[in-house]
Amino acid sequence: MVNITYDASGSIIYTDDSGTQTVYQNGDIAWTLAGTALVFIMIPGLGYFYSGLLRRKNALSMIYMSVMTLAVVSFQWFFWGFSLAFSETGSAFIGDLKYFGMKGVAAEPSIGSARIPSLVFAVYQLMFAAITPMLALGAVSERGRLGPCIAFVFIWSTLVYDPIACWTWNSNGWSFALGGLDFAGGSPVHISSGSAALAISIYLGKRRGYGTERLAYKPHNTSYVILGTALLWFGWFGFNGGSALSANLRAAMACTVTNLAASVGGLTWMLWDYRIERKWSAVGFCSGAIAGLVAITPGSGFVGAPAAVLFGFMAGTVCNFATQLKFVFGYDDTLDIFASHAVGGVVGNVLTGLFAQASVAGFDGITVIPGGWLDHHYIQLGYQLADSVAALSYSFVMTTIILWLMHFIPFLRMRGTEEAEIMGLDEYDMGEFAYDYVGLEQEIGHEIETKVKEGMTSGGREPHHEHHHHHVDENSLEKGQ
Repeated sequence: MVNITYDASGSIIYTDDSGTQTVYQNGDIAWTLAGTALVFIMIPGLGYFYSGLLRRKNALSMIYMSVMTLAVVSFQWFFWGFSLAFSETGSAFIGDLKYFGMKGVAAEPSIGSARIPSLVFAVYQLMFAAITPMLALGAVSERGRLGPCIAFVFIWSTLVYDPIACWTWNSNGWSFALGGLDFAGGSPVHISSGSAALAISIYLGKRRGYGTERLAYKPHNTSYVILGTALLWFGWFGFNGGSALSANLRAAMACTVTNLAASVGGLTWMLWDYRIERKWSAVGFCSGAIAGLVAITPGSGFVGAPAAVLFGFMAGTVCNFATQLKFVFGYDDTLDIFASHAVGGVVGNVLTGLFAQASVAGFDGITVIPGGWLDHHYIQLGYQLADSVAALSYSFVMTTIILWLMHFIPFLRMRGTEEAEIMGLDEYDMGEFAYDYVGLEQEIGHEIETKVKEGMTSGGREPHHEHHHHHVDENSLEKGQ
């Protein structure tokens, strides 16, 4: 029987077996549960963001992948993920199975904050665990197999996300004990997923037609890109603001700097792109906003508003130029996940080491840190770099090992066939489509390539629509539909 009572103000009082009482703040529980819902909406938001950037024959695959990942990680987190990341009795590297099957996760004080129960903390942290592999899985777009991704998510969460989350946020973790500052997931979420995306891109190899005009397509649905960005930005208030685990001034500051960094990042990236194209790119703005959000993530509970402007500017600049790395090194990172998340995460970690302030961290009235360079605590940059390099290299190596082990189990091999790539994953792996059937014959038959007319673009866009509608209508009539 869980022993719960209430005090005069209505706050929950939990009494453990030894008679020790803990008072929980209802507002903190409410804010953390609201944060859970906010981070949840980021996961399908990410699916829409990725989907919009691809060709239409692969549009559904990423939206599907987002909800599949959420479901697999929800089970993995219940099964042993939460225990491996957050059991208090584990090692400096990974937790033990104290909370296997969520046993004993209820009204006890959480490892994250004594102001909320363990169960609230566990479900909030689940959403971080769920979005991370989805960030990485954007790298399988247009050429991976959807089936093996289910197994990959479970294995990757266990061997990559859980250890990095443990060493960053668990009080036993080596980075936490060292003094590394990571408020909401620079290393566990962004660096780990960005490095994994690089490993996946290298393992899968280039898409068919890489380097030709065939792959110089424009995003097939820019509205989805903006919708996805809006959902991500919206949810990020819960991602960073919720990481205070309390409805307090520190959460308010985290929300403020998050929004500011996103805004400056979006404008910065768009302006860098404008200098080349002389066009105001919505996709460029969205890419920059997400880069700004990624960078401010580790620093959101530690830096003030002026620093957030610099976070946004540096992320919008560095990540924009990092998108060129794939041409230098010759890997096919379809959605620039390494450039946005791994590079953006490192930028955020480093800037946190420079601009973290004891005064901002103390906005919650509890947290005491020595700060970063602004507070003349110069070793902090070393801690941030150590954490960044560890997460980057561990995730890259471990992901590569997982992919190659799966490679030698035929039904788990992640690389799809050339036929699947030509047809598109939506039809080949799912038999379903994001929209109607318009334009599919043209995509698969490659009429655009063989009969390039004046003013036509190649790739996944279908400019010549009258012909299609007619074509599809005839088919429909033949089939008696």
